[in-house]
Amino acid sequence: MIRVASYNMRKAIGTDRRRNPERVIEVLCEIDAHIVALQEADRRFGERLSALPTHLLEEHSPYRAVPLPHRTGGIGWHGNAILVRRDVEITACEALHIPALEPRGAVLAEVSVAGETLRIVGMHLDLSGLWRRRQSRAILHRADQGEPLPTIMMGDLNEWTAGSGCLRDFSHHFAFAPTGRSFHARRPVAALDRIMFRGLELTDCGVHCTPTARKASDHLPIWADFVSTG
Repeated sequence: MIRVASYNMRKAIGTDRRRNPERVIEVLCEIDAHIVALQEADRRFGERLSALPTHLLEEHSPYRAVPLPHRTGGIGWHGNAILVRRDVEITACEALHIPALEPRGAVLAEVSVAGETLRIVGMHLDLSGLWRRRQSRAILHRADQGEPLPTIMMGDLNEWTAGSGCLRDFSHHFAFAPTGRSFHARRPVAALDRIMFRGLELTDCGVHCTPTARKASDHLPIWADFVSTG
């Protein structure tokens, strides 16, 4: 079984408006995924340092950040980062340049976990529906390049309307894990965070809603468990 998760950690600023990266790490350890796609993992201004210091990851979690080539001070690309457990092998990684009205991006990694090689894409899409659709097409184009691999794409899609916009674009190529509503953490009303997949069998999924998760960010993390179809 392979567990993945996606988490908009809001630069480690919780619903109490306090920046507390230790809470984010506590939530990640609760989920216990092999692979995590993070959004808003880096601070937005200044040197764009990681909101999740690497020494805290090393000392208090089983995770390490995928070393993106365009990383400057933080662990992500426009806030998007991928964490993997230390026993997961990273075979490729890159930052994806996608059309954007505001600073947005996506990240890709190919990893080997539990004997399975996977392509992982993490993303945080635009607030504008027009730009989200442009971004979804660019991401889908990149996901189809290279060796065919089981693929999981996940992140904050910022799409409020079910079955339309970028969700329709992605659904032509990927299945969606029915994780549930993840925003707002205090009273979830929208499924803004999504996990999409192909080449794998979904066995379980959900929203991680614990007392710590409800405080650590304005989004709740989502997770999904997969097994190989081969």
